[in-house]
Amino acid sequence: MDILEYPFDPAQVLQKKRSLKRELLKKEGLIPKKIAIMSGSTIGEIKNILEVFLLHYGIKPEFYEGEYALFYENLVFDDGSLAAFAPDFIYVHTSRKNLKFFPTTGDADQAVADGTEADWKRFETAFGAAARFGCPVIVNNFDLPTHRVMGNRDAVDKRGGVHYINEMNARVADYVAAHPGFYLNDIAYLSARYGLDNWFSESQWYLYKYALSMDQIPNLCFSIANIVKSLLGKNKKSLILDLDNTLWGGVIGDDGAEGIALGLESPGGMAYSEFQAYLKELSSLGIMLNVASKNEESIALTGFERSDSVLKRDDFLCFKANWGPKSQSIAAIANEINILPESFVFVDDNPAEREIVRQELPAVTIAEFDGPEGMIAAIDRAGCFEVTTLSADDVKRNEMYKENLKRAELEQSFGNYEDYLKSLDMRCETGAFVPEHAERLTQLINKTNQFNLTTRRYTAAEVDHLMQDPASVTVFGRLIDKFGDNGIVSAMIGHIEDDTCYVDLWIMSCRVFKRGLEDTMMDEFVRRSVEKGAKRIVGRYFATAKNLLTREIYATMGFSKMKDSETEAEFVLEDAESYVPRNHVMELERLN
Repeated sequence: MDILEYPFDPAQVLQKKRSLKRELLKKEGLIPKKIAIMSGSTIGEIKNILEVFLLHYGIKPEFYEGEYALFYENLVFDDGSLAAFAPDFIYVHTSRKNLKFFPTTGDADQAVADGTEADWKRFETAFGAAARFGCPVIVNNFDLPTHRVMGNRDAVDKRGGVHYINEMNARVADYVAAHPGFYLNDIAYLSARYGLDNWFSESQWYLYKYALSMDQIPNLCFSIANIVKSLLGKNKKSLILDLDNTLWGGVIGDDGAEGIALGLESPGGMAYSEFQAYLKELSSLGIMLNVASKNEESIALTGFERSDSVLKRDDFLCFKANWGPKSQSIAAIANEINILPESFVFVDDNPAEREIVRQELPAVTIAEFDGPEGMIAAIDRAGCFEVTTLSADDVKRNEMYKENLKRAELEQSFGNYEDYLKSLDMRCETGAFVPEHAERLTQLINKTNQFNLTTRRYTAAEVDHLMQDPASVTVFGRLIDKFGDNGIVSAMIGHIEDDTCYVDLWIMSCRVFKRGLEDTMMDEFVRRSVEKGAKRIVGRYFATAKNLLTREIYATMGFSKMKDSETEAEFVLEDAESYVPRNHVMELERLN
């Protein structure tokens, strides 16, 4: 098991950080990102360990380290160095040690109220200053105090430290909820999960001014790294689930549907039912559920016909119950729903099956656990599905993929592919980027890898800027057909210099590959570029391990190749005004 995969050993991560960094820097395709850490206490080792986890996620960070304990001053009164650094992310590392007006039992009510407002005003001002840099801002809330002067009353009395922390945490949560671009790193939860006595070390605070125990730094950094990788579209998308002793207790082929452990009649049954309920919740967030089990399909399906089964067959996208290797079933599922194996998390009670999949499909993440009681924690704490944004398209993702499977089934009934496309009654809505689509567009840009010609990523602030920049050309595409609405699935971004429009980004969801949307998007992009004065259009391609299928797409659309090497290619459309639209399989609706 990878030393940096959950459940990791914090002591081992700390001990081997240098060798881990050396090895991880050898990875291909690392995404460079600038990360500013603003200090509320000592941050040196936090930077070191955060770097290791980010590298593990394919992100190569360059750090700006704020001055010791001057997070407020560095943000509010930036001397120009932070602005010159131009961070892609800001992490404000604060804790309860940065609260200046912590109440005492001798304070009057008004003094407590004044202190609360003064403390909050300081943080609110710092957060507002961080927002000026136009990048995602990650902020901590506050860990509870390690002692309670009034015992349990500390949580009730306004002069109690626990009450004060709870009040401040509520304000941080409300601020993050109300301000797009802000994300909470929940150290109140982390410190509770690992225990206050483990989270904070008095001796390390007095000696080194670390606001948490050294051996908790990997847990803190793992949490921050999960937020960053989620914002960069590196979350997992789907679970692959075994059945026997994973979704229920026992072997359904031997015990029958009535003999498996499920429901409220036994401790084991309750554990499996709770796990199914957890999976149902994940599914409601757009996480796709699939089955890969060694079983007879007809028998396996009877387990979901029980009245006490939380999950039903319809909750699963692909259902592979057979006697072949599970690695083959997983590969078949990846092919059917057209996502990469690295997007999967595999859950199986059998360590031997987990190891086979790990060897055969190393890109698949393996959930490690002992017994049914550990399955939820194995998935939940691994950060694979960290939610930083939740769009309407996310919630509908399962339905969209089910519709795609229906399209694939229909395709098999046609001998001619173009006839199949016309039978879909497709309609494409296109338009320039607009604020109401900004969140979805930012999300799509940062998570699309296969149909992504330049692999550029854009922050929410950069997407907003494009909408106001007269030299920018933007096009989004929404695809609708007789099976349903695929949502916004494609985007193009370009900029005009003199009489040339350079395509900076072209992305498309893998769900709609080869449906004619490529032609429609290019038609619209050329038309809008010409409207803005472009006479020629230049498209670039930068090779990655994931986007090889797009290498020649410009050549198929009448562009001439100007440059070609193993790593990149460049294409030009010399006479954009004479471009002949290629869309002939779908209706087009222009929204703006």
